[in-house]
Parts: sequence; structure tokens; C-alpha cells
Amino acid sequence: MSWLAEYVRPKIRTLLGRREVPDNLWVQCPECQQMLFSADLERNLKVCTACGHHMRPTAVERLAYTFDTDPGFARIELPRAPADPLRFRDSKRYVDRLKEAREKTGLDDAILVAHGTIGGHRAVVAAQAFEFMGGSMGAAVGEAIVAAARLAVLQQAPLIVFTASGGARMQEGAISLMQMPRTTIATRLVKDAGLPFITVLTDPTTGGVTASFAMLGDLQLAEPGALIGFAGSRVIEQTVRETLPDGFQRAEYLHEHGILDMVVPRTEMRETLARLIGLLCIHEQAPEPMSEAPPELPAAPLPEHAAA
Repeated sequence: MSWLAEYVRPKIRTLLGRREVPDNLWVQCPECQQMLFSADLERNLKVCTACGHHMRPTAVERLAYTFDTDPGFARIELPRAPADPLRFRDSKRYVDRLKEAREKTGLDDAILVAHGTIGGHRAVVAAQAFEFMGGSMGAAVGEAIVAAARLAVLQQAPLIVFTASGGARMQEGAISLMQMPRTTIATRLVKDAGLPFITVLTDPTTGGVTASFAMLGDLQLAEPGALIGFAGSRVIEQTVRETLPDGFQRAEYLHEHGILDMVVPRTEMRETLARLIGLLCIHEQAPEPMSEAPPELPAAPLPEHAAA
């Protein structure tokens, strides 16, 4: 080695010091493989600036993207469901899986509900969290949808649900399947009150969620490229013994075939929802100032035919 490498370079490094480079400074787009500066990606709401691919945000980020920044939004405390009603165990206990998911995400379960304003219009928003056990729908998600519906009726505000789920939660067996009719009836509470129910289907929306409240919106929106369906494409191909067309079960394909009303980029979603709420809520009252304490939900039970 020369004296430059042995003496001069170490001296320069000592004088200048080593700068720590954050591990999350860059993010690679899973679609186009482009390296993206994380700050630019966050400013663009986790939409790739190179190819427009919509990455999956967390449920907390979803709420922040949707509500007005001023005055903001308030999350509500959701009813607690039994932690492990079937005492289920596969490779590990269900209660252990729940504990791990809660520590990893900081959430109680796979959904958040909040109220606030969108474009100045009062609204209640439920956002499923795919990061929590794949957004699977169990009793807690069913309780949250019912709570969101009751809050929308209480505030005379539209209900907007962002779906992101792999389907029913297998660890809860038939209890998870019971949430399909239960959430369906919850949407009727909103519609019977003359309030809009809007669903925004994001990547992915599959299984029991697709087969229930996700497809019952007065208006059904989706993000570009979102995977939407009940069963997987491979299962369908094996069942019907046919090759599926390109883009099958993607948002654009469903829009072309009349399943969806609109495909809206995430960067335009807030403005689009505000416009739709303004059109559907002609006699809307002015929103009240935000309160830090969550409102008390009405204690009235669901209709008798929903008790099961």
C-alpha cells in the first residue's frame, strides 16, 4: 500500500468524520424497480413517481391522506371482541399471533375508524389495515364496521370504507363468516338513514370482504391496479378450466365491465370524495368543531334479524 492509502486517507476520514446513512433513505418500487427517494415518495402519497404504481400505505397513513389537514380527524375507540373465541392453534396459538401483530403495528386489530372533514364536508371513515394479519376480517372488524355505521347515523354523515383484506380470518372460523351478514346489515343502517355509503377498494380486496360490504357501496371506487376478487385467479382457472384474460381481477378490468364506478388515483382521492359528498349530501349541516374526546356511540342494538 502507498502512504496515501495508509496515512492520508485515514487522516481525512478522521477529520471529516463518518456520516451515518439512514437505512430507509431509498425505496425500490416493486413494479418498475426504480429507486425512489423516500421523502419524495411520502410527498406523493406512496405512489411511484416513475411508473405510478400504488404502494400499500398503513391504515393511519390512509386516514391522513383522506381527511383535511385542518382541523384534522379523530379516531374513535372501537368495541373489543373476544380475543380467541375458538382457542385456535395451528403452528402457534392465535393469541400469540394477535400479540405479535399488535406489537408490530401498534393497532388493536385490522381496522381503524375516524371522523373529521373531507373538503369541508363531515364524514366517517373506516380504513382496513392490511399490515395487521393481512387485513383479515374477524369479529373485531365486524364490530368496527357496525360502530362506524352507527357513528355515521349519529353524526348524519356519509360513511366511507377503504377496504384492504385477504378475506375472513380463518383462526375465528364460523365467527369470521358471521361478520359478512353482520357488516351487510350495518351498511343498511346508513342507507336507511338516507346517508351515502361509499367504498374505496384498494390492493388487495379479496375473500369475504369482497363478498360482503365491499361491494355494497352506493358508489364503488378503486385505486389503479388494485387486485379485487373473491377467489384467486389460479383457483378460478382450475375450476372453470379456462385461461383468464389479461388484467382479470384488476381495478381497470372491473371498471370496464361495470363492477366499479370509478378508478381514482390516490393523489386525487380526497378531492374526488369531497366532490361526491357535496353532490350526495345536498342538505348537509355545517360540521361542528373537532373534539378530542371520541363521541359516545348509541347503545341501541342492531335489528333483531342481525342479532345472530
